[in-house]
Amino acid sequence: MAIGDTLTAKNNFLRNMCCVFLLSFLCFWLFWAGHISFRTASGNVIEGTVFINGTVAIAKTDDNFICATLDWWPPDKCDYGTCSWGRASLLNLDLGNPILLKAVKAFSPLKIRMGGTLQDKAVYESKGIDEPCTPFVKNNSELFGFSEGCLTMRRWDELNIFFRRAGAVVTFGLNALRGRIIQSDGSARGAWDSSNAESLMRYTVNKGYKIYGWELGNELSGNGVGARIGADQYASDVDRLQSIVQNIYKGFKIKPLIIAPGGFFDANWFKEFIDKTPNSLQVVTHHIYNLGPGVDDRLIDKILDPSFLNSGSEPFSSLQSILRSSATSAVAWVGEAGGAYNSGHNLVTNAFVFSFWYLDQLGMASIYGTKTYCRQTLIGGNYGLLNTNTFVPNPDYYSALLWHRLMGSNVLSTSLSGTTKIRAYAHCSKQSQGTTLLLINLDGNTAARVRVTISRENLAGNGALVVQQEQQNQRKRFAKISQDTKTNGKMREEYHLTARDGDLHSQTMLLNGEILAVNSSEDFPPLEPIYVSETAPIIVAPFSIVFAEIPSSVLPACAQV
Repeated sequence: MAIGDTLTAKNNFLRNMCCVFLLSFLCFWLFWAGHISFRTASGNVIEGTVFINGTVAIAKTDDNFICATLDWWPPDKCDYGTCSWGRASLLNLDLGNPILLKAVKAFSPLKIRMGGTLQDKAVYESKGIDEPCTPFVKNNSELFGFSEGCLTMRRWDELNIFFRRAGAVVTFGLNALRGRIIQSDGSARGAWDSSNAESLMRYTVNKGYKIYGWELGNELSGNGVGARIGADQYASDVDRLQSIVQNIYKGFKIKPLIIAPGGFFDANWFKEFIDKTPNSLQVVTHHIYNLGPGVDDRLIDKILDPSFLNSGSEPFSSLQSILRSSATSAVAWVGEAGGAYNSGHNLVTNAFVFSFWYLDQLGMASIYGTKTYCRQTLIGGNYGLLNTNTFVPNPDYYSALLWHRLMGSNVLSTSLSGTTKIRAYAHCSKQSQGTTLLLINLDGNTAARVRVTISRENLAGNGALVVQQEQQNQRKRFAKISQDTKTNGKMREEYHLTARDGDLHSQTMLLNGEILAVNSSEDFPPLEPIYVSETAPIIVAPFSIVFAEIPSSVLPACAQV
């Protein structure tokens, strides 16, 4: 072959290879642009910087910080003309549903709080009670709109067998109104009649069931909901509960926690109550429904308003101050939080948009030393982590599970500059060395390119070490990286959560562009990250949530016990 022919052949080959390369690149770009759209209508991208102080932890949560509730409401509990509870009560929930079992087991363990309004009208089947064991019956002339209802010991057995199989950590709310007389002004007079509760506890111990904590009453503190008990009397009742538990669990190395009051925060009431229970109370619980009624058509506006979210810190901060100034060793829990009361709002409190509020609450509660946060509900109403009818997870279930798996108990001081629309929280990582950062973008039109700065003691003795992350190419953030690439150099794990089709009302969540859904075998999807170079900043798309595990050697704050 002539030299000229050889050069022509080589040129043709190179030209063809270039075309193949360009075509491959174009296909790759179109694939990711179609699956995870980072572009906005206006193309807006802002720069932001997160500063994480890794020198000392500012607070510490329980390792099993995530908690969910099971309520008592019957199917005919209705709000604003909608009946959203179905068969989700702890009295009628299908405990044999395989999705339910898998949903709880995935947390290993999940704290479950059994309680709610009707717990203060509940009777526990007992040999000492002649009353028939009948269910709650709707009656608008009665307190809370229902008659008394009874928990059979057969159902109590079924619940505890399920919790044992699921590996759940369980607390139970006791009827605190039993034996009292409700006055016309809503005040409850008289001492607590503990005999029925004591019977339930003895049965529980005899059957070998494990209860992590016994909680007295639901929303009877302060002004109360439907009824109220004064702080002095409530403290006396808690002392009585502590005495009963000490007696029944005598000889047990670990005894159940004494938990109360499970109501809305009222600073004066809580301070008096806490000051009068320094030796009997282990956990102070309060409830959060700061978004207002579920019927409010401004719920989403509130959720996306940084100023409104900031205002939610007040009860956390105030309760923390009371506990610090008191002689008590009790800790704070959020015992129930559904955001919007009266069963929430369909396609808001059970949709993607609610993860903005929920995760922000988890982050904020952690900062102020809250040890456990119980979401209303695991299932039931319009704010369940699981769909009331199908049991399949709503978006917040996956948000809760990612928090549980990624966010460790040591809380780090975190601040962000450049925008008020990004919420930022950081903890020591749960399963690895380093830090896990949570970023929430409340802006639907603007993406953020976030650089991260972590300060920590320089192990070589040269002062503060600053680790900075920089961006190279935003389109690569969702690219699947080969196993060879993962093992070369330091990589960051990222979990990007978005709504299907960008619809905030969607009940389908995407993780790194892939739909999260239970498959035909009723198996839950794996929550797999994408890997990004640690030298790249974090790209937070409009209306999205990002968990980022940032590798590093152990920070001083994360070495604290």
